[in-house]
Amino acid sequence: MGMVAQAGTAIRNGYSGNAMTLTGKQFHHGLVVGKFCPLHRGHELVIQRALDSCDEVVIISYTKPEFAGCEPALRDTWIRSLFPSARILVIDDESLQRICISSGISPVPEIPHNDAAENLHREFVGWLCWNILKTTVDAVFTSEDYGDGFASSLIAYFLARTGKTSVVKHVCVDKLRGTIPVSGTTIRSAVHAHGEFLSAQVYASFVRRICILGGESSGKTVLAESLANRLQTSWIPEYGRELWDLRGGKLLFEDMLQIARTQVEREMQCLAQAKNWMVCDTSPLTTLFYSMEMFGKVSSDLELLAQRTYDRVFLCVPDIPFVQDGTRRDEQFRQRQHEWYVTELNSRNISFDLLQGPLQERVKSAVLKLD
Repeated sequence: MGMVAQAGTAIRNGYSGNAMTLTGKQFHHGLVVGKFCPLHRGHELVIQRALDSCDEVVIISYTKPEFAGCEPALRDTWIRSLFPSARILVIDDESLQRICISSGISPVPEIPHNDAAENLHREFVGWLCWNILKTTVDAVFTSEDYGDGFASSLIAYFLARTGKTSVVKHVCVDKLRGTIPVSGTTIRSAVHAHGEFLSAQVYASFVRRICILGGESSGKTVLAESLANRLQTSWIPEYGRELWDLRGGKLLFEDMLQIARTQVEREMQCLAQAKNWMVCDTSPLTTLFYSMEMFGKVSSDLELLAQRTYDRVFLCVPDIPFVQDGTRRDEQFRQRQHEWYVTELNSRNISFDLLQGPLQERVKSAVLKLD
């Protein structure tokens, strides 16, 4: 589970024992420290124990080297979304340097390597508490035996700076992994196989998004649904088509931005239900095309949304019979739209794969590309 700790009362404020706080909790301030790569339910168990036991909880996260897919900004987002009441410090060497410079702190220490000796990590955490967070601790919560030594180290660190004897208690939470039988190493080895140990907010960061593009009557919607079924995951229909039908084909320029924003919002909402992959029937790039086609202009906000990236992009070749449903243009327009996609994707340096032939052939080809 990594180094996970909780700490309490600020010795700087004169507290030197473990008396019950005014709120009835056992400790005044809490500190949780870990890599959280990724943040899993085992970490959450320890953090929640800290929140239940402390008036205030500070969560620190650092790792050196970083782990792909668990970058500082992501870890910060995960923690804040799940534990908004906590004080949160997620750092790497660059962000730590910025904090120290802005606070006039010198010299700036480097974050210890993950393989560094335990005493270096303990000293570093003490330094962060004292110099950056301006707090001390009266308890540490871990899921490991090293918590006793960590607590003792913090006692010595704060004593050297305050001259006051203090109590730092270690409480070990689920050391045998009986409640949450998983580790960060296990999850990193196969994130999607162990997704049940991740909260929806965390797992969503590992879902890869597929974008299906294509001209009118090129089979992209039926492909999106069929591919999602094959992958046993969720898919997002094209909101622009829904609004077109609702308005009877009468859209305004202002609707273009609404369409793109709603499409992206639906993607974000659907991530929690997806598994491994999520299939998107169109993207804001399609809305940009229709904005130019219908109104001869594109808003700056829509242009920004059209830069949205996807893990895989598939473009449906217009090699199936054109079906006129009463709302589409014609086959020549479909071909022109397809050529626009090819040109635009290439100009934006977006890698894409062409899918052609019958539906099942397209689905099979897409799955092979994903594998």
